[in-house]
Amino acid sequence: MACFQSAGPALAYDDIRPAGGESGTVVLVHGFATNRAETWRRLGWLTAFERRGWRAVALDLRGHGTSDKPHDPALYARGDMAGDIVALMDHLGVERADLMGYSLGAHLCLTAALGRPDRFSSLILGGVGARMARGAVPPPTRSMTMGQAMRAEDPAAIPDPILRSFRRFADEQGEDRLALAACAEGVATAPSRDDLSALAIPAVVIAGSRDEIAGDPRGLADAIPGAKAVSLPACDHFSAIPHALFKAAVFDFLEGWED
Repeated sequence: MACFQSAGPALAYDDIRPAGGESGTVVLVHGFATNRAETWRRLGWLTAFERRGWRAVALDLRGHGTSDKPHDPALYARGDMAGDIVALMDHLGVERADLMGYSLGAHLCLTAALGRPDRFSSLILGGVGARMARGAVPPPTRSMTMGQAMRAEDPAAIPDPILRSFRRFADEQGEDRLALAACAEGVATAPSRDDLSALAIPAVVIAGSRDEIAGDPRGLADAIPGAKAVSLPACDHFSAIPHALFKAAVFDFLEGWED
């Protein structure tokens, strides 16, 4: 297992290089309560990139997968986690890459791109939408926080179905619940409309048409100059990322076939 040190935590990663030359490099950032093996390997993304000639770099976020799992929320500030993406590129000698994230990973990718736009050729934001921009769409009211859901002894006692789904998925993946609770409680700030309007990187926003967590992808894409939006029919937050239409939208965007 390859790993590197990033401002404290040791982070695990994969670096998959195609045999016949590289079309480019894409950095992949998974979502909350999952890991690089589940999101990018098992669901076929690493194979898809390799077959199409792309070098794919995927890390396990702090608190996830086989990376270090501190239980201190202070170590999960979103700016620091976004910095891990750039630190991994520095570690591998990658000067510039395309950047793709899903859900929490998309939030971190956007933060990284806003902070270091010189390092990224394009931005693929999955599992996010109108709810992402600060003040754009009010978040749904929940009876408990994600941190509380991760600390609950019995997932059946979690009343909110979305939080209960995340908790059960975390348990299925064998993730560290206390590390995930700390991650959920880390300092997070949504980008403002002014932040988004200043982003000068080609971008696409992709979400399921039934994704209540993300909201309409157009609501975020409209705030980013020139960004595309793709809504995946009949998909929710959990069923979108393995869908063939998601892969098609990503490669259409990367290879210049989108309208």
